[in-house]
Amino acid sequence: MISYRENIVFLLAKAHQRAQGVLKGYLNSFGLTPMQCLFMESLWEEDGLSVGEIGRRLALDTATLAGVLDRMVTSGWVRREVDPDDGRVARVYLTYRARAAISELSVVIEKTNSELLGTFGLEEKLLLKRFLRDIK
Repeated sequence: MISYRENIVFLLAKAHQRAQGVLKGYLNSFGLTPMQCLFMESLWEEDGLSVGEIGRRLALDTATLAGVLDRMVTSGWVRREVDPDDGRVARVYLTYRARAAISELSVVIEKTNSELLGTFGLEEKLLLKRFLRDIK
């Protein structure tokens, strides 16, 4: 029988806890959660995405996405607007506050990656990311 110490689910869960903890620590001063930061990162790549497209890119279910979006609108990080070409579609845009924080948040993400992957060589980092994408 496999030991829990070798169980991939256990190992991934512990790695996830560590990664979330490191990122949360860096995001505390912004008042953001790791999920909210990922939400904003999707808009850094392409501002004005539809709510559905953000959900697809981040693999979020509708209920989770709605809650994250509502909290981010309320806290002033994003704004939601009805698409003028299709009133059934809501588009999400970064606010001035969010755009002004991009460079600082980018540093946070770099620091998190460095802290978590600092002992890995370049090839190990690439392999780890590839393996994690393959599991996804």
